[in-house]
Amino acid sequence: MSRKSLIYFVSAFVLILIFFIARDTFNQPGIEDMKAGFTEVAKYRNANNTGPVQRIYVVTIKDSVWKEMEDYGNLMPHTKYGNTKVYFFMQNANVPNTLQPGEVNFDPQFNQSCIALYEKSAMSQVAFNKHPF
Repeated sequence: MSRKSLIYFVSAFVLILIFFIARDTFNQPGIEDMKAGFTEVAKYRNANNTGPVQRIYVVTIKDSVWKEMEDYGNLMPHTKYGNTKVYFFMQNANVPNTLQPGEVNFDPQFNQSCIALYEKSAMSQVAFNKHPF
């Protein structure tokens, strides 16, 4: 094999490799690919950028697919030493529109409508609870 053929072969291999890497990068599954029909209703993020960041989300769903709810929680942003909570409600249920920080994040009258809670703690430990209240 001549030197010129080797250069063409290596160049073609590198271009094919770059094509597959780019295709896999742009075809990652996301929230829009999930069948449960997630809609973010409310969110809260504290303004503290130097200490623990607390993120709280209220999400409605069309269908209670537990695995997809956990996958949705895993896709939500999380900050090291911060806390991320995602409360899941059925689409036609009574849903809170405002959130506050702390242990109780919304009015307790909505507790019976909450079907699941995803929480990622400060040490990145994940907890997914069905019917948390």
